[in-house]
Amino acid sequence: MLAEDTRRESLACARWGVRVQRFVSFHDHNEEDRGPEVLDWLRQGKSIALISDAGMPVLADPGYGIVRACREAGLPVSVVPGPCAPVAALAGSGIAPQPFVFFGFLPRGRGDQKKTLEPYARLSCTLVFFERRDRLEETLAAAQALLGPREACIARELTKTHEEFLRFRLEDLPDLSQILGEVTIVIGPPEQRLRSSDGEVRSVLEEEMLAGGPPRAVSKRAQARLRGWTVSEIYAMVNEMKTARQR
Repeated sequence: MLAEDTRRESLACARWGVRVQRFVSFHDHNEEDRGPEVLDWLRQGKSIALISDAGMPVLADPGYGIVRACREAGLPVSVVPGPCAPVAALAGSGIAPQPFVFFGFLPRGRGDQKKTLEPYARLSCTLVFFERRDRLEETLAAAQALLGPREACIARELTKTHEEFLRFRLEDLPDLSQILGEVTIVIGPPEQRLRSSDGEVRSVLEEEMLAGGPPRAVSKRAQARLRGWTVSEIYAMVNEMKTARQR
């Protein structure tokens, strides 16, 4: 049996009465090196199970490389679905499930987060990703700025004793200081029916530009008064309006 943590998995198997001939360490840091050995065992006719500490192998857990190698070698692979946080969060969130995009963990840097999320600002799909609880508020604030107003849900401790779903809107973040455990975030698709018209945006920008400040600050103030626009979209319109005035 291939396992991320052989000690933890051996205890779990013993608890459930599962007899395992041998446990082999298999995780993100040794998957590539372990692959040829695993393929040799399979060619010898051995049966090998791959399990994760928590969740579903391959989906943000080890396994993709060895499954791909097995397929390319013509070796059979069978899947027994198990607990899967992205799917469980999506199913329990009450947010439109199709289509959806799963990111795993978002990049930590603000610039990399922008590159990841901004292309989805106008696409009609639901976004699912993991985040550390100490970064929740910062990440969700960045998502609101990049994606605009949307439904959202924090799903924590999925399939465990303290499972909880917290529904809210990105533009109205609740107090997240008491969130504990492993967290999956679901962000719904854009709500086009709530989007302010171009005329409304220009009118608000005229007022905010008169109030003064750098373009980014003007854009952020304007976004707080509008519906369905991201800061980046409004910032582009500010620059367009400034360029038109200079002609």
